[in-house]
Amino acid sequence: MNIDVNMIEALVKKVIENVNVNASLENKEYGYGIFEHMDDAAEAATIAQQKYLNCSMSDRAKYVQVIRDVVLKKENLELISQMAVEETGMGKYEHKLIKNALAANKSPGIEDLTTEAMTGDDGLTIVEYSPFGVIGAIAPTTNPTETIISNSIGMLAAGNSVIFSPHPRAKNVSLTLIKLINKGLEEAGAPRNLIVTVKEPSIENTNKMMAHPAVRMLVATGGPAIVKTVLSSGKKAIGAGAGNPPVVVDETADIEKAAADIVDGCSFDNNLPCIAEKEVVAVDSIADYLIFNMKKCGAYEVKDQALISQLEELVLNEKGGPKTNFVGKSAQHILSHVGIQVGPEVRVILMEACKEHPFVQEELMMPILPVVRVKDVDEAIQLAIKLEHGNRHTAIMHSRNVDKLTKMAKLIQTTIFVKNGPSYAGIGVGGEGYTTFTIAGPTGEGLTSAKSFARKRRCVLVGGLDVR
Repeated sequence: MNIDVNMIEALVKKVIENVNVNASLENKEYGYGIFEHMDDAAEAATIAQQKYLNCSMSDRAKYVQVIRDVVLKKENLELISQMAVEETGMGKYEHKLIKNALAANKSPGIEDLTTEAMTGDDGLTIVEYSPFGVIGAIAPTTNPTETIISNSIGMLAAGNSVIFSPHPRAKNVSLTLIKLINKGLEEAGAPRNLIVTVKEPSIENTNKMMAHPAVRMLVATGGPAIVKTVLSSGKKAIGAGAGNPPVVVDETADIEKAAADIVDGCSFDNNLPCIAEKEVVAVDSIADYLIFNMKKCGAYEVKDQALISQLEELVLNEKGGPKTNFVGKSAQHILSHVGIQVGPEVRVILMEACKEHPFVQEELMMPILPVVRVKDVDEAIQLAIKLEHGNRHTAIMHSRNVDKLTKMAKLIQTTIFVKNGPSYAGIGVGGEGYTTFTIAGPTGEGLTSAKSFARKRRCVLVGGLDVR
């Protein structure tokens, strides 16, 4: 038997180099996927993904289940939910528990990666979903843990590794969650560093991540600016941007139920989700009764124009957008700053407004809900389309008129359209379907899942395996 000495020497040299690289990276790692420098994080994610290619689909399924189990462990779920509220100053602990559990339970895994097959006289062709490689994912301060959970499940199910760039104001909770997930994955035998990040998230580090040659795909969950940035990167990009979801209520609706649903949806996590009701467009004939019932369900109506002006000055910045320090704050907290003391039963601040009002036009992400009156349902639909601003994100309608429900759904072209329910039904809370916290309107993927983070590949066998 002839032994190629040169080949053996080359293989040994390669093994030694890999060992040295891994040892070097371990020295630079703070533990469980946290690195000082973005270049080191990217290198670690690249090595991890190359190893991950040799794992089976059952391995992937096991690792996805590990992520679910880690998050759903009672002490972990409570920890990250509490940390998110305390660190960001946004949202509500009880609702964070629901959202984090939702992300763990209802984000699709490998079952989403369906195979297409075509057979005929010329043989067999299959089309399957394969990984991009290393994905760079940007997470927002509004839904930091939920986004990391659902993206981790989908991206690893698709065979990728991921570099997260959390929002600096959600640094501690994001790093804690990433460490918990990585610890679970390593204990389950997964390649190290499938999920990585840097110790100090920043704009500079995000830019380095986006520009890094190892990153083959970018996923941004956030505002218009970051979505625009990833779309101009020259790389495959998924952009999950802002919304301004309108809710239309017509004269045929179950007004009592509509009122309860609107208050529940608007107040969910203090209005942080981009899917949440941001303004109501109500047909004039039922507007008074709708407001009456919303007040019964936990809305506090502000009628004094001077007080509404005070609220504007309080929560709007000089550009007319929301002030960060009031985003995700409770109705009780906001009202206290204009001298109104209410109990926790008040969940929404309600007022009537004209369609040009900044509360109507801007996505505030706080439980301030303006109501605009219109003469009929057709005017309501047309106004709702304008107020959604072409974000193609979410819209809601309460009506028993199937023709009008169909008309609005066709014309508004939002990724999510909820009929006769609270907005959160659109992401699987009390509504059918899977969940995600990366809802890609600008780039068209819609509610992202594992297949969103994979590319289609065709494999052709010429001749044979056609048994028809």
